[in-house]
Amino acid sequence: MPHTPDLYALDITSATFVQACGGPCSDGCLTLARIGADAWALGDSKRPDLPPLRFTSEELAVAGVDPARFGLPL
Repeated sequence: MPHTPDLYALDITSATFVQACGGPCSDGCLTLARIGADAWALGDSKRPDLPPLRFTSEELAVAGVDPARFGLPL
């Protein structure tokens, strides 16, 4: 069984988040940042006070979130 890193142990203080909107951006947008080779942080611009959730690339794909929509390479 492959080792899954502790995504919440990764430092994201210098992560650069990019927005993708499903509608008018005034309604809020998802924000996404690559935080490791196989790690992503997903936030919500409507709730910037909440820490972003973290996912592996596989988990992000299962959730239906495509980094290409954010202009980010997989």
